[in-house]
Amino acid sequence: MHISNYRRKFEAVFLLFVIFLLICIGRLLFIQLFKSDFLASIAKKQHSLFVELEPRRGTLFDINNKPLAVNIFVDSVYASPTSIADKNKEAIIRQLSSVLGVSSSALREKLYRKKHFVWLARKISPEQSETIKKLKIKGLGFIKESKRCYPNGYLASHVIGFAGLDNTGLEGLELNYDAYLKGQPGWALFLRDARQNKLDLWEKMVQPSDGYDLVLTIDEVIQYIAERELDKAFKQYRAKGASIVVLDPHTGAVLAFANRPTYDLNDYSSASKDVRRNRLICDMFEPGSVFKIVTASAALEEKKITEEDKIFCENGQYRVANHILHDHTSHGWLTFRQVIEESSNIGTTKVAMMLGQDTVYKYVKLFGFGSKSGIDLGGEISGMVSSPKYWSKVSIANIPIGQGVGVTTLQLANEISIIANGGQLMQPFIVKEIRDQYGEPVKVVEPKMVKKVLSVDTANRIKKILVGVVEEGTGKMAKVLGFSAAGKTGTAQKLEPNGTYSHDKFVASFIGFAPAEDPLIAVAVSVDEPRGSIYGGVVSAPVFKNVALDTLRYLRTKQLPEEILISNETD
Repeated sequence: MHISNYRRKFEAVFLLFVIFLLICIGRLLFIQLFKSDFLASIAKKQHSLFVELEPRRGTLFDINNKPLAVNIFVDSVYASPTSIADKNKEAIIRQLSSVLGVSSSALREKLYRKKHFVWLARKISPEQSETIKKLKIKGLGFIKESKRCYPNGYLASHVIGFAGLDNTGLEGLELNYDAYLKGQPGWALFLRDARQNKLDLWEKMVQPSDGYDLVLTIDEVIQYIAERELDKAFKQYRAKGASIVVLDPHTGAVLAFANRPTYDLNDYSSASKDVRRNRLICDMFEPGSVFKIVTASAALEEKKITEEDKIFCENGQYRVANHILHDHTSHGWLTFRQVIEESSNIGTTKVAMMLGQDTVYKYVKLFGFGSKSGIDLGGEISGMVSSPKYWSKVSIANIPIGQGVGVTTLQLANEISIIANGGQLMQPFIVKEIRDQYGEPVKVVEPKMVKKVLSVDTANRIKKILVGVVEEGTGKMAKVLGFSAAGKTGTAQKLEPNGTYSHDKFVASFIGFAPAEDPLIAVAVSVDEPRGSIYGGVVSAPVFKNVALDTLRYLRTKQLPEEILISNETD
């Protein structure tokens, strides 16, 4: 009886073990057949970490291969929330909040996600990185990323622009050439150990493709000279704004390009949109007397007048329709040359009447006004030039002297370059070459002539008149001992919101080139709403003078006497 009971108990226990074994086998078969892929993916996520590999953003160089925008490598910190125990997260949040300067709520939102990877902070400082590493927090890791850095801070800020946190261009050349600069990202699948620590091993990897480098036409030294002199005038006359551009008149290459106010590219987020605005190509204003070059050129090209023909300037007052035209100084009889040298509104208007409105308009357009220059920067406007069919009875008096038209400072630089280079409108450009990571050229930009505007003879005759403006006329403050220069002054009233001309808001301009006989540079300077003095010959001409002198010294031009060069070296 006892043996029989024992046998039944043994059989029952054995049966239970057999049933349990069958259940386990069934469960294993179910997992193998129906859940294997799902569980394998979970295991892979636990032991693998997908990381995007950032490409090196291309470097911007000046014409002499000096870096203007580069990338440096810094740490970015990430967390694996699923590998951090919930009981430890609040302590980690308190520790990191002060170090990273991030709110506790923002960190809490990230650390409580059901994810294996979240960024806590991108591109942190070396000091922040070192502090966090000393905390030895489990579940945190670091990845090296590149950060955009601008070695010269403020220099050429409106040309270079800036790139954001993700190395995407947001302004200037950084934006315009972003497709070339940014490169193509790669990725890697890193292995992790049982404690979720990243190992320096990867299962798969696709290398990133670095961005191309840009070589600019900007010369860092000339850029510094131009910005230094513009800044002096901007501060001295407490102006609202100011712009300067220095061109190679023969090619259209931009040697310097600056605005005031300006900003530090390494701290662009603290600058307002108004400060970041590229006034040189997106601010429109009436040019005033610098525009008289167009009228004078048209008159000589059309053979309507010669330099020594005399014009009666009505002793300072002249009626056109219902409008009384004035000169800033009363003049009687002046030669055509003197009309431009002395910047007579009345004399210029009489010459324009000889030409007629259609011919005046034709040359305004030939000089590039009313059209974009085509410079390789975003945000350029075309200015404003109305067709003759919309002109009023006084337009023939206003437009030839620079009223009733809207221009940019860059368009004025193109205007003076046409005279300097013998009559050609060149397309201005800033990027000379695009190179790959091995320094091999991918694209080389060649100078481009937009159109032939004047004959060489006419350009040379206007050049001589503009030399007279500097030597004997309104541009005497642009004269520099040691070499000849040519140019034109301009002082333009600004329009008030009600459409009337202001009596206390002006734009003071000067455009010129040097040396006059064989120009190396063409310069346009405009100062918006200067105080203390309003005249282009007083406010802007000295900026041209100083920029031209130091630039020509830098370029070692033979136009300067040897003793000036020696003196400059011994200073």
